[in-house]
Amino acid sequence: MEHYLRKAGVMWKDFKQFAIGLTGRVRQAAEDKAKEQQRPVIYLASSRASKEDEARQIQQRDGVKKGLIAIMSCVEPWRRWCMHGNRATKRLELSLEWGKCTHLYFYWIHEELGFLHLRLQTWFPFLVQVCVNGREWLGRQMDKAGMAYRREENCFPWISDVGRAQELMEQQQATDWPRVLGRLVKQCHPLHEEISRPIEREYYWTAAQSEYATDVMFRDREALERIYPWLVHHAVMSFGAEQVMRYMGRSGRVGINDEVVTDRRRRSVGVRVKHWLNKNSLKFYDKGSVLRDEVTINEPKDFRVWRGAENKPSSKKQWRVLRRSVADFSRRAEVSRKATDRHLTALAAVEVQSSLAQEAAQVCRAVRWEGQRYRALNPLGKTDAELLAAVNRGEFAINGFRNRDVRARLYAPTQDKRQERRQMAAVGRKLRLLRGHGLIAKVSKTHRYVVTEKGRRIITALLTARQASTEKLTALAA
Repeated sequence: MEHYLRKAGVMWKDFKQFAIGLTGRVRQAAEDKAKEQQRPVIYLASSRASKEDEARQIQQRDGVKKGLIAIMSCVEPWRRWCMHGNRATKRLELSLEWGKCTHLYFYWIHEELGFLHLRLQTWFPFLVQVCVNGREWLGRQMDKAGMAYRREENCFPWISDVGRAQELMEQQQATDWPRVLGRLVKQCHPLHEEISRPIEREYYWTAAQSEYATDVMFRDREALERIYPWLVHHAVMSFGAEQVMRYMGRSGRVGINDEVVTDRRRRSVGVRVKHWLNKNSLKFYDKGSVLRDEVTINEPKDFRVWRGAENKPSSKKQWRVLRRSVADFSRRAEVSRKATDRHLTALAAVEVQSSLAQEAAQVCRAVRWEGQRYRALNPLGKTDAELLAAVNRGEFAINGFRNRDVRARLYAPTQDKRQERRQMAAVGRKLRLLRGHGLIAKVSKTHRYVVTEKGRRIITALLTARQASTEKLTALAA
């Protein structure tokens, strides 16, 4: 900010008046935009009011098919640049701190992306947030392709050509986001070019949060209702995570001592099961005749992407931290899709028709792998069942697990380094045993493991049987 003021020729003592002047012009430009398109500007007294609901009502009332729906103005807390005098040093100081300022919400029917909104901060640093809905976007794509479909809120219970719809969804990953979002900024924030001219800098686009959902479409609501209670029971009992309620919107970083949990919550329309891993989550729920499995990424650093160094893209590529930048959106979609695939595979074990005896027989005999013999597993015994449950936990479906993750669930914490090394070696042998039986696989060039499709099917089926009561097994056999 100091560099900006120096380039703009603004003295520090004049910062407040300079910022107030720009704020007034930004708000006036928004009002001029609304007046030009004959759309309303609405002031909301509370930041808790549902702006989307208000925009939807205006859209329906006025029959808006494209373009600007409305602009909403609301005072909300956010980080902003402020100038203060330091009594000790007798000097002015710039600081980025939390405070309240007016934010403008531009609700649009975009010709390509459909219903969306852009949020503009009217004080330095004039941050911009854009919220885009992939299903809304898909609807636009299918309309353009002349495809028939049925839509219920944010779901498509029926599509004439599912394969073609999937291709359209995958095309979204190739979007030139800086170009698309840059055009939105020009429409909603015409003063951006003037404000940024002193330092000649454009917005750097990142994702604060992303949601990736895989929908399984059933023939009708009744078909899903017949198996959904079993899916919920299976997820809670077989994936091993404790059923602990977490407050939604928890703030702060998740510490190493915080517990990873599974949360089952009853909603007005049904039951939702959610697994948390640090700040990222994996959940499933029912929406009419659609089973939706969804990954939410708030903290991408838990994932890896194959790329060069940040400031030297041409450098040697290796597995590096996944960035918030739109540059890694394609990889973000890939890891999210794989997580939902693994999760749905685990849930599908409820419906596997092969007998338990056939499944168990595959792991209940000794095998040879890479020239070494590995003992048979006893999946119904306590020791092996605990091992299988540890690697099959729901949160590990997102990004796999490491030796330390399994060790923490099989052994009590110890300060004895010698004992810790013994535990590490023991878990290493156990993981190799599971690899020998084809239940888990090692992720290339990492210390992580993932449960294989075969392993997910066998482990979940066996753990479900182990948790079931004698009466339930008898009833199923009958």
